[in-house]
Amino acid sequence: MKPFTDEFEEYGRDESRASGEASSISFPTTGDEVRAILEKLHAERVPVTVQGARTGLAAGAVPHGGHILNTSRMNRYLGLRRDEQGQFLLRVEPGVVLSELRKQLSKKVLPTAGWDQASLEAYEEFQEAPEQFFPTDPTEASACLGGMAACNASGARSYAYGPMRPHITGLHVALADGDLLELQRGEAFAQGRHLSLVTAVGRTLELDLPGYTMPKTKNASGYFVADEMDAIDLFIGACGTLGVITELEIALQAAPAVVWGVSCFFDSEDKAVSFTDSVRPVLSHAAAIEYFDAGALDILRRQREQSTAFASLPALDKEAKVCVYVELDCDDEAQATEELYHLGWVLEFAGGRDDATWVARTEVDRECQRFFRHAVPESVNMLIDERRRTDPTITKLGSDMSVPNARLADVVVLYRRTLAESGLESAAWGHIGNNHLHVNILPRDAQDYRRGGELFAQWAAEVTAMGGAVSAEHGVGKIKAGFLETMYGHEAMVESARLKLQLDPDGQLGRGNLFSEKLLDELVQKGGA
Repeated sequence: MKPFTDEFEEYGRDESRASGEASSISFPTTGDEVRAILEKLHAERVPVTVQGARTGLAAGAVPHGGHILNTSRMNRYLGLRRDEQGQFLLRVEPGVVLSELRKQLSKKVLPTAGWDQASLEAYEEFQEAPEQFFPTDPTEASACLGGMAACNASGARSYAYGPMRPHITGLHVALADGDLLELQRGEAFAQGRHLSLVTAVGRTLELDLPGYTMPKTKNASGYFVADEMDAIDLFIGACGTLGVITELEIALQAAPAVVWGVSCFFDSEDKAVSFTDSVRPVLSHAAAIEYFDAGALDILRRQREQSTAFASLPALDKEAKVCVYVELDCDDEAQATEELYHLGWVLEFAGGRDDATWVARTEVDRECQRFFRHAVPESVNMLIDERRRTDPTITKLGSDMSVPNARLADVVVLYRRTLAESGLESAAWGHIGNNHLHVNILPRDAQDYRRGGELFAQWAAEVTAMGGAVSAEHGVGKIKAGFLETMYGHEAMVESARLKLQLDPDGQLGRGNLFSEKLLDELVQKGGA
C-alpha cells in the first residue's frame, strides 16, 4: 500500500468525470494479496473503493476517502474447461481487459502459463474448435472484466445476448474482512428471500435479501434479488459494495459466421420508433438495434467538417434526421440475405428509403460503421471538455433509463416534450431495441447543469411509473443513488443497506455507491438493525 500522492491523481476519477479523494492506494497482483490488504484495512476500519480500468460512467470507482484497491494488475488467464454441453468456460482474473480478450480469442491464442493438465487439454480442443467470442459489448473495450461484472455491463449486443450476468459461471469474492466466497452458478440458491453461504474458512453467512420486485425490463439498478435466486447473481452488479471480485469464470460462445451491419435513416423520430417496434418481431438474428437522434447526427456533421480526425466519417444526407442501426449475426450469407429482405420490407412500411440505407457486408465497411457509432459519445465528451475550460463545474449529464417494450413511444415523447420545455441542448443515442436510450444533456453553463439534473430526477420518477429502470447498464454507483431510492422507495434502500452490512459490518466497501453514506452510518451505529 502506498500513500495517495499527486503521482496517483488520475485514480481519483473515472469516465463519469466525477472525482474524489483517498489516503492510500494499492495494486495487488493476486487474490491472496487482495485478501491480505482487506484483512489489514478491516482491522483499522478504513473505507475501501474497488477499481478496475475506471471506464464506468456512474462514479462507482471514484473514492470517498480511505483506500483505493485497484485490481487492474490482476490480469492473468487462469484456466479453461468445457461443460457438459461442450461450452468453453474460461477462468480469468478481474484485471483482464476486454479488448485484449477479444484479440486472444480471435487469434485462438491464450496465455497458458501455470495452467493444469486438464486446462491444457481443453485448450487444445479450443484451438481446434470454431472461433469463440465473449458477447458482452460495452462502448469502452478498455474495460476490465471485473468492473464489467461489478456493474453488470451490457452494451449494443445485449439485444441478442443479454448483459454480463448470464455469461458468468463462477466468481471468487473477497469479503471486507479478507474471507473468501467461492461461487459457482447452479450450486447455491436462496430459499425464498433468504440465502445461506459458506466461506472458505467454513463460516456460515445468513443473508436476508430485500423484498422489492425488479422491473421486467433491461435493468442494472441495485442488487439483483428474486425468490429462489442463484447466489452468484447477488454479487454481479453489486457495484463493489459486497466484496471484491478476485476471479471470474466466463462462458464463451461460437462466433457468428456472418455479421452484417445496416444503418437505416429516417426523416422523423416517429418513423424510427415505428420501425423499431415493427422490426423486433420480424428479425430472428438481430444482435443489436441502436439509435442516433437528430442532435447526435448534427454533432457528427460538425465534427466531420471541423476535425481531420473525423474526416473519414461518411457524409450524411440532409434528409437524414435520425438513424437506426441493426446488426445481424447469422450462420451464413443466405440467412443474412433473408434477414435483410425482411428488414427492407419493414423499412419501407415505416417510411424509410432503401437508397438512404447503408449495408456493411465486409470488415472494412463494418469498421466504418463502428467508427460512426463510437464517434458520437467521443464527440460529445470532446464538446463538454471544451466547455469545461470556461466553466469547470459542468459535466455531461447522461441518462441510462429503460422501459418495457410497450412504453418506447411514450418515453420518447416524454424526453422530447420536457427537453423542449427546458430549452436544454441534448443528443441521444443507444440501445433502442431494448427501449434504452442514453439521452445526454449538454450544459452550456452551471444553470443548464442544475436544470439538467432536475430534469433527470423528473425522468426517474416517470420512467419508474412506466415500469422501467433508472439504470439499465451503467450501474447506480454514486451518481444515481438518489434515483435508485425513487425507483424502489426508502424502505428498499434500508433493506439493501442491511444486506450489505451482513457481509460488510462496518460499511467499508464502496462507500457512497447505491445508497447514501448517511443511511449506512446510521445503520452501523444501530448494529446493522
